[in-house]
Amino acid sequence: MITFDEACRRIAGIARPLGMETVPLEMAWNRVLATPVVAAHMAPCAAVSAMDGYAVRDADIRAGTNRLRVVGEAFAGPGGHDRPLEPGECVRIFTGARLPLGADRVLIQENVQAVAGEVCFEGSPGGARHVRAAGSDFAPGDVLLEAGTPLSPQALVTAAAADCGTLQVFRRPRVAILSTGDELVSPGHAAELRGAVPESVSFGVCALVRAWGGEVVGRRRLGDDLAALRSAARAALDEADVVVTTGGASVGERDHSKTMFTPFGMTCVFEKVAIKPGKPVWVGKVGDRIVVGLPGNPSAAMVTARLVLAPLLAGLSGRSPASALAWRTATLGAGLGDGCDRETFLRARTGPEGVRSLGSQDSSAQRGLAATELLIRRPAHATALDAGAAVDILAF
Repeated sequence: MITFDEACRRIAGIARPLGMETVPLEMAWNRVLATPVVAAHMAPCAAVSAMDGYAVRDADIRAGTNRLRVVGEAFAGPGGHDRPLEPGECVRIFTGARLPLGADRVLIQENVQAVAGEVCFEGSPGGARHVRAAGSDFAPGDVLLEAGTPLSPQALVTAAAADCGTLQVFRRPRVAILSTGDELVSPGHAAELRGAVPESVSFGVCALVRAWGGEVVGRRRLGDDLAALRSAARAALDEADVVVTTGGASVGERDHSKTMFTPFGMTCVFEKVAIKPGKPVWVGKVGDRIVVGLPGNPSAAMVTARLVLAPLLAGLSGRSPASALAWRTATLGAGLGDGCDRETFLRARTGPEGVRSLGSQDSSAQRGLAATELLIRRPAHATALDAGAAVDILAF
């Protein structure tokens, strides 16, 4: 059995990007850039107005002129005013419109009066010229987004501004999920069968896979028949980069999550981790495929998926595996008792006075998962802590 930190190191060692592909800009959200985004043009492409108002010559203003003739209009896009401004002239201009030649200041419309083809103003217009200089945002050849950048909504705006219609991104890991257990049935049918349990874990794992950059290519619910499990394992290995099993990770007679992969030459990356919940979690490799075995208990499965599967998917999709384990310090809003002989991850949420552990920490509990916002990390053999103490937390 290895420590959690050692498990993280081993995950980082196998979580390498899977290759690149080109996707349309509109399909690039939540992907990771494989190559930089470089500006193809200058922005703005010319000096433009930052406000609605009147484009003027600053020389006229400094000479004390307070009445100017309006000789045209300028709109954003092709509707500009192409004739250079002469002394004493101005142009009605709108935000984003190109300044006429000779204009180098915009008087905002709230500060002038327009009467009979002229504008009048009093006093000094102040220091702000309300002009966006050509190239003031970026120039051709500027790197606007580095390789490895996660494509957030904000980053997509920047990529589009660079005039990129497609982006080179890292390929998303394909993930197949196999839920095992004779007792499991599809949600909506458990009440019809004695001893049946709704299969719930795969739905949470699917969502977590998508959140961390993966693509779910298969989800199957299976009984505990070893021959059928091995057939499903073979099919999953053929279609996916990562196969996730839930259940069957312990040492019972029907716990086949590892043996179902034995015929395919699986080697173990690790078999158990000294954590609570989730000690039975394991990771293996079949060629270039990765297999992750999660416990069957729902809370244990989701905690270990967050701690093990999320950094694996992050690394495979082009992020740093460590980016999925961004621990930070928070203040306890209520005390904690002594820890146990394993490193423990408590399901918790934020309260008015700090973070609080949820009442039930049972590995099979499911009701409290909906309220879980974060995990509190406690070392093995931790001593009791009072409210106000500092703890390490991770967004769940």
